This record gives sequence, C-alpha cells and structure tokens, in this order.
Amino acid sequence: MERAPSRTAANEVYRLPPPLFDARCKSCWFGAMLVLLVVLSFYSLDLQWAQFFSRDATARMGRFLAELLSPATDARFMARLIPAMLETLAMSAVGTLLAAGFGLLLALPAARTWPGDRARWRGASRLLLNALRSVPELMWAALLLIAAGLGPFAGTLALAIHTTGVLGRLFAEAIENAPEGPAFALRVRGVGEGRIFLYASLPQIIPQLLSYTLYRWENNIRAAAVLGVVGAGGLGQMLAFHLGLFQMAETSSILAAMLVLVLLVDAASYGARRLMSR
Repeated sequence: MERAPSRTAANEVYRLPPPLFDARCKSCWFGAMLVLLVVLSFYSLDLQWAQFFSRDATARMGRFLAELLSPATDARFMARLIPAMLETLAMSAVGTLLAAGFGLLLALPAARTWPGDRARWRGASRLLLNALRSVPELMWAALLLIAAGLGPFAGTLALAIHTTGVLGRLFAEAIENAPEGPAFALRVRGVGEGRIFLYASLPQIIPQLLSYTLYRWENNIRAAAVLGVVGAGGLGQMLAFHLGLFQMAETSSILAAMLVLVLLVDAASYGARRLMSR
C-alpha cells in the first residue's frame, strides 16, 4: 500500500510564491527600487508644469497644431515630395537588404549551433556586432559623409552598418534557439555543417529572420528621415529644411508621406507573414 506524500514533499512540489514585498521577493524589491528611481529622475529634471500648462503655452501649441494639420498639396511642392519619398524608400530598402545579408554572415560565427560546438569566433563576432549597433545611424552618416559626400549613398551605408549589428545579433539568437532535432539527425550521419545549416536550421528560422528584417525595414524608414538632417537626402533633408523655416504646411505633408511609407511596409510585412503561414 502506497503512502501519501509528506507535507514537506507536498510543499516542495506546490511551492507558493512569497508574499508581496516579502524579504525574499527579489522582484518586488527590484520593482520598488525602479519606481523610486523614476520618481527621483522626475524630481531632478526641474520640470515647470505650471508654465507648460499655462494659457499662453496652450494657445501657442494650438496654433502650431492647427498649422500642422493643414498640409501643403500644391503641385509644385508634390513634385519635389514624391521623388524624396521614393528616395527614402530606396535608402531604407537597400540598407536593410545589405544589413540582412551581412548580418546573417556575421550571425553564423556568433552563434553556438549545437551544445558541443566550440564556436571559436563567437566572442569576436558578438563584439563586432555590439560595436556596429552601439553607434547610432546619425553618427555613422556623419562619418560617411566625409568620404562619400552629401546624398543618399552615405545614408544608405549608415543604415546598413547599424542595422547589420542589430540583425546580426537577432539572427544569431534565432540560430541558437532553433530546434536541434533535424540538425542532430544530419550531424550523426556525417553531413557537413554548411549543408546542415542550409537544409535543417535555415528552413526552420526563415519566418523569424523575415519578420526581424521587415521590422527593421520599418524602423529604417524613420531612421532614413532622421539622416536627412545631416544631408543624407530623402524626406529627412526636406523635413530639416522646411521645419527650420517653420513652414508647418510643408512639414505636415512630409510627415504624412513618412506615415504612408510605414503603412506600406507594415502591409507588406503582414502579407509576407500570411503567405508564409499557408
């Protein structure tokens, strides 16, 4: 006759979480310290809430929004806006495509593909990916403008370099988290690592890689607009020019064009996911 489990064993199996703000609840104390840090940060900013919500400030913000909600639609301005819109789209697309290719090449040595993999170049590859993505696109563009000059070429390279670091790290994590069963079955048969990656690992992670790439493409549209501030072309250069002259109607049209580009990329991402899920 089997004995019922003891109370100690039952407590070990069905262990209850510690009480809220108990001395053993590390996450509770971490959350409390985080809230305290946020409160102290607001206290050190010297925010002037009274001036921010004053009648004069509210009236000026209202006038600014009214001008911003009246976009310029004249044919002369649209003739300059549409080519800049296409230029920004091309910059983001080419930069993201280059980053996806180089990111995958750097992700292979940066990932440990199986438990016994020595991954000799893992540390160096991850250090390079960290260095590429730690420098913002604006800084890369400022450096490349010295060599490539003004225009979209420097902006495209800046997007490609920074996004290579981001996608390379994401791709490496996807490779390491891929199911090991198919790769192990080929490895015990003596198949080379290159063919194992092409026929076992890559087919499993392609949807994830595509999702990461499309998301970064959407981010790069906004980044390409920011790069125009330093003369990298596209919508960003027009935005910096008209915003500097406080031409709110033209600025509104440029922002609307950026929104259209993001919506187009989002729709393309949704369609690609639907197509691959069939």
